[in-house]
Amino acid sequence: MPQYDAIAHIYDLLNAELDYAAWAEFAEAAFDRFLPARPELVLDLACGTGSMTHAMAARGYDMIGVDRSPEMLSTALSRTDYDREGPSPLFLCQDMRSFELYGTVGAVLCCLDSINYLTEDGDLDRCFATVHNYLDPDGLFLFDVNTPYKFSHTYADNAYILETDTEDGAVFCGWQNAYDPDSGICDFYLTLFEENEDGSYSRAEEHQRERCYSHEALLDALSHSGFAYLGTFADYQFGAPGETTERWYIAARACKG
Repeated sequence: MPQYDAIAHIYDLLNAELDYAAWAEFAEAAFDRFLPARPELVLDLACGTGSMTHAMAARGYDMIGVDRSPEMLSTALSRTDYDREGPSPLFLCQDMRSFELYGTVGAVLCCLDSINYLTEDGDLDRCFATVHNYLDPDGLFLFDVNTPYKFSHTYADNAYILETDTEDGAVFCGWQNAYDPDSGICDFYLTLFEENEDGSYSRAEEHQRERCYSHEALLDALSHSGFAYLGTFADYQFGAPGETTERWYIAARACKG
């Protein structure tokens, strides 16, 4: 699985439009809708630089962040506010398909299409089964995925340029997609240019890969792993998805016994 090693230190700059506060508010609304009480301990699976982990911690939740990239977790740890009241997030460097916790949690969140990075046969079942294993009875699993529409229209074989300015200079990221509808695999080829003090640029390359999952495949994997499906939504207001929806938000409850 990809780790975003080359761009971990500027990941948030390149994704400045992401609204983690809105995602956190949506998660709380899902807690209120699907759980008898808000959970105390929450896992942020594939937490990356910890933006969602910290957003939830600021709302009073005891948070665990799991990611397999040491570079991303280093950024997450550096942003921890140890002066804030309440427990600081615990960050663990582990694979989302086979992580281990010290006990169960009341809810598991998995944001920003991290599920799509499960590209090999059996990955989805392994991940969902592990999530189920560490959820409290009737605990909530809330995640989002990129839809088939997004893979075939927004990703496809398109190319994008991301650019931003930092205190240390300009940053440019070239993003080339290559989507194979037969396999459902989309390869992302990233070329990163960072400005140095002398005006020259350093170059880094990174290859990412996502897999397109049908709605049926996701629900089948949830069912096989012991989850009860609760719903699929198109936005943070629990809207119904349509043909051109680019992201599904899916909620499921862990059934025990």
